[in-house]
Amino acid sequence: MGRGKFKGKPTGRRNFSTPEEIAAGTSGRPRSFKKNVAEAEEEEEEIEESEEEESEDDAEGKAKHKGTEGIIQIENPNLVKAKNIKAKEVDLGKTTELSRREREEIEKQKSHERYMKLQEQGKTDQAKKDLERLALIRQQRADAAKKREEEKAAKEQRKTEARK
Repeated sequence: MGRGKFKGKPTGRRNFSTPEEIAAGTSGRPRSFKKNVAEAEEEEEEIEESEEEESEDDAEGKAKHKGTEGIIQIENPNLVKAKNIKAKEVDLGKTTELSRREREEIEKQKSHERYMKLQEQGKTDQAKKDLERLALIRQQRADAAKKREEEKAAKEQRKTEARK
């Protein structure tokens, strides 16, 4: 229903029914609108009834299909199926299996902890090398401290001799 020479915006102009049109029953809404709505509601009810029957037949509770998935049955090995479990259906006694990556990560952490424990006890090669190095450094420091003490004592002895 064009009203004028110029084309309107894509959203279109809103045409409101006047009270006279509403009273006369000639509003802008098509007459078949109520019929279409009623047919759509009946179709929805039929779909819901058929779904209820299917859910009664299938006690396993298959997931609802989106789009054409229900029509075309495809076995896709890459398709990840949702693992939604209701809270009341959860089995607390069941242990979940870890993935390969999770198992490897846990093994890695445990082996690191074992290594660090042995490292603290000084049983690993690295720890033995570190302890040898540490002992050598302590020995060098002790020697250096002794040497300083001797030099200090010799200096003081020279001062006392020079005063006499």
